Amino acid sequence: MSAWQPAGGAKPEVRDRRLLDIMGAAVEVERLATDIGFGEGPVWDRTGKRLIFSDMKHDHMRSWKAGEGISTFRKPSNKANGNTYDRQGRLVSCEHATSRVVRQEPGGAMTVLAAHYGDKELNSPNDIVVKSDGAIYFSDPTYGRIREDVGVPRELQLAFRGVYRVAGDGAATQLLADDFEQPNGLCFSSDETRLYINDTMRMHVRAFDVKADGTLAGGQVWAELTGDGEGRPDGMKFDSADNLYCTGPGGVHVLDAAAQCLGVIRTPERVTNIAWGDEGLRSLYLTGITALYRVRVQVPGRLAY
Repeated sequence: MSAWQPAGGAKPEVRDRRLLDIMGAAVEVERLATDIGFGEGPVWDRTGKRLIFSDMKHDHMRSWKAGEGISTFRKPSNKANGNTYDRQGRLVSCEHATSRVVRQEPGGAMTVLAAHYGDKELNSPNDIVVKSDGAIYFSDPTYGRIREDVGVPRELQLAFRGVYRVAGDGAATQLLADDFEQPNGLCFSSDETRLYINDTMRMHVRAFDVKADGTLAGGQVWAELTGDGEGRPDGMKFDSADNLYCTGPGGVHVLDAAAQCLGVIRTPERVTNIAWGDEGLRSLYLTGITALYRVRVQVPGRLAY
């Protein structure tokens, strides 16, 4: 589908009127594409002026560009989930089917950055961010080993679900935290002194202090996501004013810097992940279970690369 359509169900749930200053008085969810099979991992390609995202069920990575619509980016994708760009502009992806973190080089070759912790295979790397020093941080829940639609069912080798760091090419996979039920979305504060990580099953977001050596401390619960409708904490991004956008019950929850939920962008289906894009970063792209959406905002977003 090359042209957007109103998706319906877009009236936001306002819990604090400050939401209207962020979103504007009128909020419209645009449906950009359909026939997606569990959309995930949206990331804005600044060079190509397009959105790259994962279609997990169809083992496909796709792109969407204004005026052109949907096209194939990479297939097969090893049921890729989360994606981001590193500081050199290379696409880094989490693969559910192989339990790897990989990087696509300029010529198209794939470099494996992480696949094991010690002598055991990772569970199924899920979401990913890159710090300004080049270190990669990713979550590793079990979904890709226990669900056929988003992975390949197979035996678990690790007894926990962790969050990891890889400091550079050839560096060992470093475990940072292992006390999650299912770690998922993660993003840095603007000054990179804190890393926020959500736990899908526990319905909350935790805040970790980032130490000078790149490891984490703390990890207290920062916010709990509540409300009506389908959805859980999954994809998560900050805007330029340090408001946190996180998927949750009913759509996308918007929280201020003090963890107060200002409201919910109501969506017509469960939303899995989000990304900022377009000129001025005033568009929030949303991947759903069956479709791709976009919402225009007043306060610009923030790219983490």
